[in-house]
Amino acid sequence: MLASQCFACHGPDEDHREADLRLDVDEAAIEHGVIEPGEPDASELVRRLFSTDEDEVMPPPHAGTLKPEQKQLLRDWVQSGAKYDKHWAFTAPTRPPVPTASQSEWGRNEIDAFVLDRLNREGISPSPEADPMTLVRRLYLDLIGLPPTPQQADAFVASSDPHAYETLVDELLQSPHYGEHWALPWLDLARYADTNGYEKDRERSIWPYRDWVIRALNQDMPYDDFSIAQLAGDLLPGNRPDDLIATGFHRNTMLNEEGGIDPLEYRYLAMVDRVATTGIVWLGLTTGCAQCHTHKFDPITHTDYFRLMALLNNADEPDYAIPDPNVEQQRSELFAEIASLESQLIDAFPVGDDKSRTFASEFAKWIAEQKMVATPWEVIAPAQMTSNLPRLELLDDGSVYASGDTTKRDEYELAFTIQQSDLPITAIRLEALPDDRLPERGPGLAFYEGRKGDFFVSELDATLDDVALGFGEVSHTYNTTNDGAPKVRPDNVFDGDGSTGWQPGNHKGERLHLVMNLQQPIETPGELRIKLLFERHYVASLGRFRIAITNKPDAVANRLSETVETILASSHDSDEHDSNEYNAALQREFLRTTPLLAEARKPIDALRAKLPERTTTLVMQERPADYPRPTFRHHRGEYLSPKEQVNPGMLSVFTNDEASSPKNRLELARWLVSNANPLVARVTVNRAWRSLFGAGLVRSNDDFGVQSEPPTHPELLDWLSVELVENGWSIKQLLKRIVMSATYRQDSKGTAELVHMDPDNRLLARGARYRVNGETIRDMMLQSSGLLSTTMYGPGVFPPQPQSVTGLAYGNFKWNTAKDADRYRRSIYTFKKRTAAFAAYTVFDAPTGEECIPQRNRSNTPLQALTVLNDEMYLEMAQALAKLACENTDDSPAEIATWMFRRILTRPPSADEVEMLTAYFDAQKQRLVSGQLNAEEIGGDKNATADVAAWSMVARVIMNLDEAVTRP
Repeated sequence: MLASQCFACHGPDEDHREADLRLDVDEAAIEHGVIEPGEPDASELVRRLFSTDEDEVMPPPHAGTLKPEQKQLLRDWVQSGAKYDKHWAFTAPTRPPVPTASQSEWGRNEIDAFVLDRLNREGISPSPEADPMTLVRRLYLDLIGLPPTPQQADAFVASSDPHAYETLVDELLQSPHYGEHWALPWLDLARYADTNGYEKDRERSIWPYRDWVIRALNQDMPYDDFSIAQLAGDLLPGNRPDDLIATGFHRNTMLNEEGGIDPLEYRYLAMVDRVATTGIVWLGLTTGCAQCHTHKFDPITHTDYFRLMALLNNADEPDYAIPDPNVEQQRSELFAEIASLESQLIDAFPVGDDKSRTFASEFAKWIAEQKMVATPWEVIAPAQMTSNLPRLELLDDGSVYASGDTTKRDEYELAFTIQQSDLPITAIRLEALPDDRLPERGPGLAFYEGRKGDFFVSELDATLDDVALGFGEVSHTYNTTNDGAPKVRPDNVFDGDGSTGWQPGNHKGERLHLVMNLQQPIETPGELRIKLLFERHYVASLGRFRIAITNKPDAVANRLSETVETILASSHDSDEHDSNEYNAALQREFLRTTPLLAEARKPIDALRAKLPERTTTLVMQERPADYPRPTFRHHRGEYLSPKEQVNPGMLSVFTNDEASSPKNRLELARWLVSNANPLVARVTVNRAWRSLFGAGLVRSNDDFGVQSEPPTHPELLDWLSVELVENGWSIKQLLKRIVMSATYRQDSKGTAELVHMDPDNRLLARGARYRVNGETIRDMMLQSSGLLSTTMYGPGVFPPQPQSVTGLAYGNFKWNTAKDADRYRRSIYTFKKRTAAFAAYTVFDAPTGEECIPQRNRSNTPLQALTVLNDEMYLEMAQALAKLACENTDDSPAEIATWMFRRILTRPPSADEVEMLTAYFDAQKQRLVSGQLNAEEIGGDKNATADVAAWSMVARVIMNLDEAVTRP
């Protein structure tokens, strides 16, 4: 009561604390004098509670009032000594003794002993076990999210094996469908989606993370390892590709690509999301509440919040090309085929009707032309490098690699020592280089979809010993061509306007040049300084580049490879061996580039188009130790109000020892799943319990703090938590123990008296019954109709839905409905667009992926029934089921109705149900035959027979029964 009624004004948050009175700490309350332990009549707290004066009664009238019994309870507490106990969730769970229940014959394992002990104290008896047909459907839906076939259900019901139930549990836990089903609530926590969110909401490639989760769950990866990999897989010693893919957990944050935003601000907002999500998933605490001020109820200070952020804040966020032996083999084979065809290009000469255009003559002509433009360039390495924010690293080839944080206005400044041997200098070349570490191999740092790897050089200034250098003719290898946009022109890098400049456009992953001739050659040694400005409405800085100089007058950019240009520009004599090698290199370049062979190269171009792309995914990568990202406390949580820098560390409620506090993400991850964290096992058990019973032992799944409801069965929660850890963090073993219990197997109907006494089933005296989520509803119907595709993994797919769902989103996103078996894949593989989520799931309360969801809402609305009744994909399923029924049974309407009923609901129908269904069939068939309806109008195939069309109407009715979408 103190927590719920008083801590908002008299709790941990000192910035908003009233009367400098703190009631969440006993020493503070006693020192203030409002509590006199053992003396309620002398305690100001008690006097204020019972006061009738509106000016001094506490809580004040506008904040609510306490019931008389609550006031008396607080008075009795002061009378008894006003002892403060640490909140139950902040103390480590210990294994409590298993109660000895009076109805021990009912129980099947320790879970039942705890449940029955509570029921005995309440004077309530548990419900009987559900019938076998209900149990088999319940197990299938809970463990794999699909219904059993009638044959599977009948085999279980008819089995005389006393271990049949356990055998079925084991089989379902080993099914590949288990991971597909149980990954869904985890992806809700991970805020998984296939697009970036915000306004543009462009597509991203992160589905390999989703697939990793499914595989990890199917393998029963211990939950501690499962957690560590997702939080810090990149920091694990000897990390594997899977460890990097797993770090996509915190790359699921949204990404804003709007032109006017500050990318650093939205990176900060992503960090805010990561702190809140980490708190919910592994601590069960509302850590996000401390972003703006010290938590009003839980002992999480404002500084604590940013210390936790600092633990997560030292990572860069690259795209990761996943190694795939199959892809590499395909690429190798295609390159070998390309090389073979290229070696035959020489046979295409002479070209056309002119027999004089032989290879030798055209090659010689090309050599002469290229020698005119080939330039001897000398790479110069900077002696000093600075930037406004990105980290600049000098590589062995003299190039500069930029990494880390970027802005929409980055500045690089490089200093070079020009010696006498370098002189004279007639031109300077800026060379943009690809790099596997850059988005789409660069050369730029742009990370937005559609612009990845791009860059925009706005300004280039050069000085020699602080004297400005003037530039004349400028040339380039590639530049964005846009007649209506003269701002994008290479010579604009000297115009003093940051909005104009050089942009190569669609040449990502290539080596690009900007050659700038000096108005006056440099003829004296000195310090050459080059400043580069990258100013655009999006991040557009160079990722890897280098500077070269030449003494050749009137240098021009060309598209020769570096090797070929060096050969052509060289004047030294070579031995015969080198000459042969050089000549072969020149021939290859000529054959690959001459316009004369454009037609002959078409088969080669076609092979290059077939080169499979490497799959990429979003990962975390710790920054270099010598380049940590600082974290600051932000006043009121505002991005624009950074204050003092904070050191990484765990919340002080758990550790005040700096030496033992985590210092990086890996240490944080290991701490979160260690015995030092009293919450993680409880939160994990509670999440599993909620998935099976519809509600957790702690009802507030995201909040185990002082404002949470206490556990309905605290001893059971702690017993299962200790059991989880001691069993090696096996989630499958945890689930098996729960579903093997008599508590789980109870009938969900419940007597009227029991429902009245315990409407929310908090005492667990009956089984749980609730509507399943939208994805599971679709999967159930796909399975029942015989359409379900068992193909696993891969990019998101597009089941049927109206184009209008995504048509109103930014960019008029096209929902390209799959025409093949992909339209029948399990729902977890459905492409998930944040700003226009799949409508048939959203109507059943599916989240959009914009934030961490520890528990979905569960509503029941007419729109849900209309969806299952009329949605295109459900109509397709109904007709498929009707066709299947007609093919698998004889002509008896009763048999067909029974067959369809069982495919959807598992149990056999009653005689009355069969009679109603066949009567409905007869009525619909009559309407079809008489012309009142046609197959197309009711959603069937226009060529369907009257029987199939009428039975599809029956299927729609059965699919719309409450029982069809309810976990029994």
